[in-house]
Amino acid sequence: MVEFETAKVIKIESIGEGARVCLDLIDELDPIEGLLIGNTGKGYLMAVSENRTTDTYPPRPFRINAGAYHHYLLLDGGKTGYLAEIKPGMKVPIWKDNDSRLVPIGRVKIEKRPFIRIVCQELKTNQEISVTVQEADSVHLLAADRTAKAVIDLAIGDELICYPDEPGRHLGEKIKEEIIEI
Repeated sequence: MVEFETAKVIKIESIGEGARVCLDLIDELDPIEGLLIGNTGKGYLMAVSENRTTDTYPPRPFRINAGAYHHYLLLDGGKTGYLAEIKPGMKVPIWKDNDSRLVPIGRVKIEKRPFIRIVCQELKTNQEISVTVQEADSVHLLAADRTAKAVIDLAIGDELICYPDEPGRHLGEKIKEEIIEI
């Protein structure tokens, strides 16, 4: 169980092409279930399932587009892993509201795609939390009103669900250290 907070979008920028990672899970996901992803250990935003029809994609209720290859993924027990390290058969926490369930991964799909970087400011502490996600209508983050918001429709000032954390990790475990992550 985690305590989610609210973060306001303060910057959105297209940053070019890179390797994006989709996780295909072996169970059907609710439209607002998702994974906690982030560029740094400072915190995470929730990428939700592709459980909706868009202009370019049919629904894929088993898939979460988890963003860039380098992303942190919050794992069970508060550990993190890089998306680059995630393998089929691993179980990942799928979040809905403040609870999670562990679901095995059936396939990891990596493809070159265009990306946007979204920077948010957590409202209580002003801490910055960011993600780098595919610039596509199929990629959605969980908004503060508990609805899925397409990343291509985000605007400065929009509010998203976040999970603030403390930076400082070694092999996925929290450690106390002086660290600067941007």
